[in-house]
Amino acid sequence: MECKDTCQDGLSDALSDQFYQARREEMSKRVPERRFAHIQGVADTATELARIYDVDPRKARLAGILHDWDKPYDDDGIRARAAQVGLEVDPLVLEYMPQTLHGLTAALWLGKEFPQIPRDVLQAVFRHTTCAVDMTDLDMIIYIADCLEPGRRFGRVDEYRELVGKVCLEELFFQVHGYWISLILEKGRTMHPGTIDVWNHYAIRHRERKEAQRIAAGLGPTVIDPNAVAG
Repeated sequence: MECKDTCQDGLSDALSDQFYQARREEMSKRVPERRFAHIQGVADTATELARIYDVDPRKARLAGILHDWDKPYDDDGIRARAAQVGLEVDPLVLEYMPQTLHGLTAALWLGKEFPQIPRDVLQAVFRHTTCAVDMTDLDMIIYIADCLEPGRRFGRVDEYRELVGKVCLEELFFQVHGYWISLILEKGRTMHPGTIDVWNHYAIRHRERKEAQRIAAGLGPTVIDPNAVAG
């Protein structure tokens, strides 16, 4: 379907205020008030994170307002949506964790409906639930904002808010990603098959950063005492 807004002034530019406000208005009608407050919080938080970490704030704002576009669907609805947009899905995910697909289906549908949306914005929407081993700065910002927006008032979220601007973006992403994994484990929920690969990738990079910092500080590499290792 051709985007209905491509011929309207201001709306052919997906990063314009007009396009953002049009999508924001649509989103306010797609989801309940509480969900919309969360979405607006993500858009605002993503914009601020983008300014701090030198990412285009217009792209962060747009990805933030769009990230939960398909959140209104229940399990059967999101399965149908996946089929509609031609998304190939692991049967395990389709059966036991279909809600993790809402970012993927939203990105695919939005890309067809609004072809002017930049690909990196769509990718950030696509990856905000399942992540990837090659997250861009924009991808990380949307993932982090989804956790740190002001409406989130649980657990250790305030601790991670305190890290904003004090650690590099990848380190902040790593910390937030690890926290979400811990919540999944605590609640005994199923975990997306790709989560371990993502975690291991960034855990290795985290260790490498720490080792580099030690060497830069003149402390030398970490030496592990084999006698102190249990097992």
